[in-house]
Amino acid sequence: MPFVSVTIGVVLLLVLMMVLKVNAFIALLLSSLSVGLLEGMSPLKTMTSIQNGLGASTGSLMLVIIFGAAIGKLLTDSGAAQRIATTMVNTFGKKHVQTASVITAIIVGIAMFFETGVVVLIPLVFSIALVADVPILYIGLPVIAALITMHGFVPPHPGPTAVAQIFNASIGKTMLYGLLIAVPAIVIAGPLYTKLFKKESLEVTAPEGLAIDTIFKEEELPSFFWSMLTAVLPIIFISIKTIVDLVAPDTKWKILTDFIGNAGTALMITFIVSAFTLGVRRGKSIKEVMNTFSEAVAGIAMILLIIAGGGAFKQVLVDSHIDKYIAGLMIHSSISPLILTWLIAAVLRVSLGSATVAGMTAAGIVAPVAKAAGVSPELMTLAAGAGSVGFSHVNDAGFWIVKEYFNMSIGKTFKTWTIITSIISIFGLLGILVINFFIH
Repeated sequence: MPFVSVTIGVVLLLVLMMVLKVNAFIALLLSSLSVGLLEGMSPLKTMTSIQNGLGASTGSLMLVIIFGAAIGKLLTDSGAAQRIATTMVNTFGKKHVQTASVITAIIVGIAMFFETGVVVLIPLVFSIALVADVPILYIGLPVIAALITMHGFVPPHPGPTAVAQIFNASIGKTMLYGLLIAVPAIVIAGPLYTKLFKKESLEVTAPEGLAIDTIFKEEELPSFFWSMLTAVLPIIFISIKTIVDLVAPDTKWKILTDFIGNAGTALMITFIVSAFTLGVRRGKSIKEVMNTFSEAVAGIAMILLIIAGGGAFKQVLVDSHIDKYIAGLMIHSSISPLILTWLIAAVLRVSLGSATVAGMTAAGIVAPVAKAAGVSPELMTLAAGAGSVGFSHVNDAGFWIVKEYFNMSIGKTFKTWTIITSIISIFGLLGILVINFFIH
């Protein structure tokens, strides 16, 4: 029975990762193999399906993942991210540093992985809090809320981009809906949730030297214009494509906008531009810029493998026709496909810890539902993203990153970070349902 095969495959994935501590990529491959064999596929056919899934997922996402990481690294190493942050604070003034910090995190979070954004912005959080004479977590909690929300909801981040491809969703529409949902979720999980704490509860001690050693001097920073351009250029390209698709789909310019609006192309062009604006223009040699590129790629190799493994799992489900079986069940189900997608991703997130695995696996299982039920593939993408970012705890690397950078106890990390991700997930789902009401 297909449902039993999927259940066994998912349980095996949980056991391999949680109990036996097997690497996520290997666990996904073994689980994919088990599902295929249980569904009667031959060993060779199952392996062929796995290989096809690996190639399909990494082939289309390679540019997004690699150039996204490289841009983030350039923003970090050049001081561009710091320039964006300090300019925002100066513009908003000390009384509004929390708002300025959230806006900064949203902008930086567009181009950076969550972990990279934390490394870049947390030292700035300590300095901003010191200058403004406010508790560190008063600034820090909204910042990490913004970073994780952007990471889970808004392309061209690899997670939502990969899930969008599974659902055949428009990247531009997913980005637009994602931003509409992300901003209220960030406000609720960040600034509003922070108000529930007493001032002394928001006080933490910065790790020794962290707030000082990583701060650039004013004369070392690039201009705000070039820093901001680098962060938002991919969004500009993709937005242009979306606007042309909606307003003038038959125009001759569509060939150009389809090219530059492709997520991979947009990030590749942005990296080339940033290599000049944040590298060569500021005295770095091409070799130094390429060293930055190499370091960035080395740092995201495992993310690429996990996404490939998720693609393999999805492909086995398709080739064994489990997708058609699930679609047949869901056509007559009273459960909203959006809620079901969110629920599966949330359960996997709690069980596995990995947001990428949770979102990709949920999408692979429920993908047929979007077409069969006529639900917006963009909202299905966001439902998987909303479920996958929530309920972070000790099996999630992000939990420990936040704990260590803010020097908090495990209990305090649960009260802050875990609750924040849960709020983002739940209110993200509510936002999805609201948008779904208006577009149907």
